[in-house]
Amino acid sequence: MSTAGKIAVGGVAAGLLLLVLTKSLLLTLLVMVGVPAVAYLALDPSQRRRLRRVTRKQLNR
Repeated sequence: MSTAGKIAVGGVAAGLLLLVLTKSLLLTLLVMVGVPAVAYLALDPSQRRRLRRVTRKQLNR
């Protein structure tokens, strides 16, 4: 399994666990969308450019 696949499976598992523990779909969705967004915004502009460049390179394979 690829690294991206492992991350996706882990994210789904964490989301299901959070949903079971909190019983709130809205809170679960907020955490699942908010945490990656905050992590991206915490990067320096140069790190964001590098991340976009790497993902574009992988798409053009």
